[in-house]
Amino acid sequence: MLNQIKYPTMKTLLAIMLSGIIVLGCKQNTPAGIFSNGSDVGKPKMKGSATYNAADQSYAVKGGGYNIWFERDEFYFLYNKMQGDFILTANFEFTGQGKNVHRKLGWMVRETTDGKSPHITAALHSDGLTVMQWRPSYGAAMRDPEDELFADSSMYNIVQLERAGKTFTMRVAHNGQPFETVGSHEMDNMAGEVLAGLFVCAHDPDALEEARIWNVRIDRPVAENSGQTAGCRLETMNVSDGRRMVVYEKDSKFEAPNWMPDGGKLLFNMDGSLYKIPVTGGTVEKLNTGFADNNNNDHGISFDGKLLAISHQRSGMPGGGSTVYVLPLEGGTPQMVTEHTPSYWHGWNPNNEEVIYVAQRDGRDIYNIYKKPVSGGSEVALTDIGQGQHVDGCEYSPDGRHIYFNGNLTGMMQIWRMKPDGKDMEQLTDDGYNNWFPHVSPDGKWLVMLSYPADIDPNSHPSYKRVMLRIMPASGGTPEVIAYLYGGQGTINVPSWSPDSKQISFVSNK
Repeated sequence: MLNQIKYPTMKTLLAIMLSGIIVLGCKQNTPAGIFSNGSDVGKPKMKGSATYNAADQSYAVKGGGYNIWFERDEFYFLYNKMQGDFILTANFEFTGQGKNVHRKLGWMVRETTDGKSPHITAALHSDGLTVMQWRPSYGAAMRDPEDELFADSSMYNIVQLERAGKTFTMRVAHNGQPFETVGSHEMDNMAGEVLAGLFVCAHDPDALEEARIWNVRIDRPVAENSGQTAGCRLETMNVSDGRRMVVYEKDSKFEAPNWMPDGGKLLFNMDGSLYKIPVTGGTVEKLNTGFADNNNNDHGISFDGKLLAISHQRSGMPGGGSTVYVLPLEGGTPQMVTEHTPSYWHGWNPNNEEVIYVAQRDGRDIYNIYKKPVSGGSEVALTDIGQGQHVDGCEYSPDGRHIYFNGNLTGMMQIWRMKPDGKDMEQLTDDGYNNWFPHVSPDGKWLVMLSYPADIDPNSHPSYKRVMLRIMPASGGTPEVIAYLYGGQGTINVPSWSPDSKQISFVSNK
């Protein structure tokens, strides 16, 4: 054979080199959005792909493959290398009717991209079958226990897969509903570095199926009492369809966005100061708050859009020294409203002349709701609760007829409202969640709240928890879930509706 070799010309050599570059480029993992890698697994006949739409932060993922079953898999995988604990959450939807009812999509965590690799999968099938399945070791048969099969003809919309140590838990939900747990399973050989991400499988070697995936979030839980902190995302969400957009991210803490009156910017607190940012993202701009450089997450804008209330912590004062001040919304020198501490602002009266806040007084370890004119005068207590009870998150309705708040007056933390003089208290929620920080839409029709699971202390609203944002009519009704997130303290401590009552802003931990 050696004597048959013909040496290439320079032109041919260049062509070979260029083609080699193209082939190498095709073999490289293709990143998309928040994922660093994307590739086919198991050499499917129909090649998959993934694209990221930055305009709505969604993914279009195409996948082929005969199946994810028996001793080997074929599918398309969009993934990151990950270590430690994590929570994977997203909305899923197939595009088109599809060729096989068992085409599948969801979250997957596996050791490698080898088709026979161990893995654990949270899968939705096109016919509504929902399952947690796994391959325990290399080349082993798949496991698919019957007690961890859900069947639903309408198909679940949201899938979550969590790793805690070596334990994996799958949860699913229909739009508007809380998560249901499909099952949990321990993978002894998958507690270290893994590949985690989105997958699509056609369940037909001659087919290529496509899915739309959005609200994709990868969160890393913070260990209880570890002193660790997580990064944050500033997000906006359309309340009618639950579509979320990340506006700003940082690897340290910030909290509590307000929507500016012109609808074009958000205002949030970070490192003791307040900052503005366009709702589409961009440059962060510090607001001038004068000497007030130790602001917490309780701040908000008057109904006429002229004044800003803040809670600045004065040093050497009781209870941490939180004090309510007001200043022009464009910035300026704050004017003190509450001399006594601690006082935490929560709401403006629609007359733009009074604020309401929660405060401790007379050395009692109890928070009550108070009101006071911003121009001076005496504060007035609107509640007088007993020891062990807690009220918080007070806010006027836009028509001034009610003050909404959260309180544990009947056990768990629930949403209440009362007349502006503190009379005629009415409980609006009564379910298995601890509900905090009710915010009424500017049109007065809707109320958004932050909901913690039942195992959280009703008096506490910690960060770094699996929580929900829920919506219900302002007059009361059954709450519906509009967002599942990792967050809590600082997520929606302050009024966070857009001026047109179509969107909210919030902070999630990541």
